[in-house]
Amino acid sequence: MSKRELIEPHDGDKRYIRRDDKGRIAESVDVGKSSAADQRRHAQHDAVRGQGDRGDRQKP
Repeated sequence: MSKRELIEPHDGDKRYIRRDDKGRIAESVDVGKSSAADQRRHAQHDAVRGQGDRGDRQKP
């Protein structure tokens, strides 16, 4: 899968999307929902750069 990309189709609607090999949108999730889900769950794997929703994030 590709890196997630932040888009804002219209004011107040920010979304993370992933594109398939042909450049079409394969997955879309609201930024607020994604952030809330990250805070509720503890992932078991480290996420690589650009894949923050797929694992734990490194603390600075």
